[in-house]
Amino acid sequence: MTPTAQVDFPFDILVDPIDKSPLRREDDVLRSASGRTFPIVQGVPVMLVEGVDQTIRVAERTLAASRRPTDFQDPWQLETTVLDDSQIANLKVLLSNASHRPPIDPVISYLIRKTNGRLYEQLVGRLRQYPIPDIRLPSVNASSRPMMLDIGCSWGRWSLSAARKGYNVVGLDPSLGAVLAGRRAAKDLDVTVHWIVGDARYLPFKDFSFDQVFSYSVLQHFSKADAKKALAEVRRVLSNEGTSLIQMPNALGLRSQYHLLRRGFQKPRRFDVHYYTLTELLNTFKLTIGPSKITVDGFFGLNMQASDAKLMPARYRTLISASELLRRCSQTVSILKLVADSLYIESKKGQ
Repeated sequence: MTPTAQVDFPFDILVDPIDKSPLRREDDVLRSASGRTFPIVQGVPVMLVEGVDQTIRVAERTLAASRRPTDFQDPWQLETTVLDDSQIANLKVLLSNASHRPPIDPVISYLIRKTNGRLYEQLVGRLRQYPIPDIRLPSVNASSRPMMLDIGCSWGRWSLSAARKGYNVVGLDPSLGAVLAGRRAAKDLDVTVHWIVGDARYLPFKDFSFDQVFSYSVLQHFSKADAKKALAEVRRVLSNEGTSLIQMPNALGLRSQYHLLRRGFQKPRRFDVHYYTLTELLNTFKLTIGPSKITVDGFFGLNMQASDAKLMPARYRTLISASELLRRCSQTVSILKLVADSLYIESKKGQ
């Protein structure tokens, strides 16, 4: 298996992520009016900002890899994923076998634990199908194709789901290796998604570029100051009357309380989950984006999706079913929101 390069990005919506000045393309580089340059690697614009503290270490590795001469770039960009050294070593052996034809992209098969949570541990390296969840957005008319941004998309499970529902999707993540894996998955599934490497705090898009912004299990890993900065960028890139749907953790969730107790209620370290109360979430999103409401995503942890139950052993299927039952009950018994672990905040851009 050898990844192929392709260029399919709508470059006309891009700007310099710092000062939002226009860009012009010069071969495999985008140059802003301010003189900053951003490489295009295998057709993917790398729009990370140098000289700032990155929210995740993989962004630093992506920046370093993107500046290498083309002849020295790994086509799979494994070192720019969140996989550990042993997993990367296993993947390199697997990918060196030209006769091996896995049922899904092998990089995604190894990324699944990192993107989908601990319940997926037993599926690492053994995944037989792409676990594409049902994104909680309405299907849209294929002729209208509203623009949607998926922030922190990794290999794009939510991007692919939204594209299937008719959205014109841009998937953004700081991991070049994950984005390239997502592009391969989209090709396997015959789905169109546009991919870009970037930072949620410095979105490289023109104002009013998107009708919908989505994010799952991302901003919870930012400091609260960085999360607010990212939300301000969400508001900027949303069209008038645009909406966002962003998943966040509930500090009073049953599983959340367990994790807080385990770390002694200490301040989170880099990339630890930052927990929010419902009141804090509503106030933050209302002030930063606009009128907001909270709905339940799930109980007993983060990332569990009913659509993935078929991939799980019986004990986990029971847990997922219980979470889904409680989620449905929360639609009429609103007090259940107080102890849900995973929440969605839906916001409409304020005027």
